[in-house]
Amino acid sequence: MKTVERYLDGFRRTDHAQILGCLTDDITWTVFGAFHIEGKEAYDAAIEGPGFAGDPDLEVVRMVEEGDTIMAELVGRVPQQDGSVQRLSMAEVFVLRDGLIRERRAWVLPLYEDEVR
Repeated sequence: MKTVERYLDGFRRTDHAQILGCLTDDITWTVFGAFHIEGKEAYDAAIEGPGFAGDPDLEVVRMVEEGDTIMAELVGRVPQQDGSVQRLSMAEVFVLRDGLIRERRAWVLPLYEDEVR
């Protein structure tokens, strides 16, 4: 769980080196309905999402660990280039190998009205 916590800390600061240091070279990242990428170079290029302008505010609601898999529920606020803030609810699955994240699967839902819509 420490690797995922270090990864999220790096993501909150958009610290590419810290984020990439938590990943295997053959990392895969899928955001369902949005994209699938493979490898650190592609991952590095996708850290800032389209329209993002600044560090995301990510809050862990809960994390559960079983074997080499960690599941996390997150809520976030991401500053946008147009000055707005996009609110998100996320479910994340991290699969580790030798203490590093080798696969990340995410379901990301924009929140427009309140915390449950």
